[in-house]
Amino acid sequence: MRKILTALCLCVLTCTTAFGAEVPKQVQDFINQEFPETNFRFDGAIILPDKTMYLPVFPAKSDEFENLEIKSSYPTNTTLKQKPDMIILNNNFILLKVINTNGKKTVINLTNPPEELASGLLPQDVLLPKGLVFPESLKGIIGDLDVTVAQDTGLRINNSKNKKTIIPVESLDNKTFYISTGANKHIQVIQSDTQNAEYALEQEHVINDLKQYNNEFLLVTYFDYKTMNIISLMDEKVIKQVHFETTPEQIIIDNDKKIAYITSGSDSSVYVFSLETMTLKKQLKINGQCEKFTLSQDGTKMFYVDRNKNDIWVIELDNNYHLKNIGNFPNVSKIAYANGKIYMISRTKSRLAIVDFDTLEFITEFDVCEKPVDLYAHNDDLFILGAQENILEVLNTKEDIITDKIFLNTNAFATNITPIADGEMIMITNALSGLYSVVDTETKEIIKTSPLDVRVRTIAITDKVKTIK
Repeated sequence: MRKILTALCLCVLTCTTAFGAEVPKQVQDFINQEFPETNFRFDGAIILPDKTMYLPVFPAKSDEFENLEIKSSYPTNTTLKQKPDMIILNNNFILLKVINTNGKKTVINLTNPPEELASGLLPQDVLLPKGLVFPESLKGIIGDLDVTVAQDTGLRINNSKNKKTIIPVESLDNKTFYISTGANKHIQVIQSDTQNAEYALEQEHVINDLKQYNNEFLLVTYFDYKTMNIISLMDEKVIKQVHFETTPEQIIIDNDKKIAYITSGSDSSVYVFSLETMTLKKQLKINGQCEKFTLSQDGTKMFYVDRNKNDIWVIELDNNYHLKNIGNFPNVSKIAYANGKIYMISRTKSRLAIVDFDTLEFITEFDVCEKPVDLYAHNDDLFILGAQENILEVLNTKEDIITDKIFLNTNAFATNITPIADGEMIMITNALSGLYSVVDTETKEIIKTSPLDVRVRTIAITDKVKTIK
């Protein structure tokens, strides 16, 4: 009877808590008391602010206590603040620290593990650090986890070239660039104080889009590949693959809502993806094949172009995903929204059209810089990037007049505007030459132009990432 009960307990454990991978709130609160910026990752891993990592072991039987305390630890009599190798709480929840022994990542090796540990189980969707080796004595807590990660070499390809240093502007100090050039399948990794790649992250397919989230993850889509990869920047490996029925394309991140929106034009769909759990939450069926995907500054509206008919559509996120047709505009290269108005640029016509969002009435249309390829709305300004003349025009969205023209001192063909940090500074990157410019959106001035050894098709900017200890 006792064996049957034990088996039932383990069955319940693996079907609920261990697979759910959600660290109990009481345990989270206990850890946050000492380390308030702890990251309780979507897969169950616990990462302290200094990137010390703990693996949670869920107990076969959890006792309830009004106040959590440390029942035992190793080394003995150590506190959470001292970050011991193992902690057993009085509710039988266990924390195992990922430690580095002789250059290899592992966890504590106990000849006779305590009963709480021996009968516990790791979350079955936890993403183990690259090269982690489990002691033989703890094999029982692994469950169905694949522990062949000891042979996993990750994605990193080192660059043998000598480092070429530069002095970055203040807003880019201690930043890292993750760049897709479009010329190969790799993601080039360049530190902001250098002009050449320190190393690359090897990919198996040609990259369509990549976005960073929380300075921890890259979300990457590929041409003609029905899977989006999630790369952990802390250990530089693919930690999750998200499969779609059709090819995912463009990615937009809403950091405030912790949501990513992912388009699939061939399926006429936009997918809502939770960045907290790294799971698909909703599929929005739309009209046409979506491209030129844009999120408004306030995060309430998404705009796109139907690539077949050139129709402009909006998805009202704060109105139960209501879909509304805006009209038609030829060869749209980008859409923006500001002060209740929709702005659309035509690359072939070199014109800007403005439509009132509420009434859908046409307001005006006029010539702008040659071959406009990108728009960036910030406060009451709209920045228009012209590729032909390598120019950045600034439009005041209250008066709808061009107020400034910023001539970029780089070789054509400028292609992208990328916000830096809070968006007061923007980076202008180039698809044909290895240069980028940093522009102050307040003063409307070029702060600095710096060299790059690679051309930029897509770029993600993060704080310099600390690796997991």
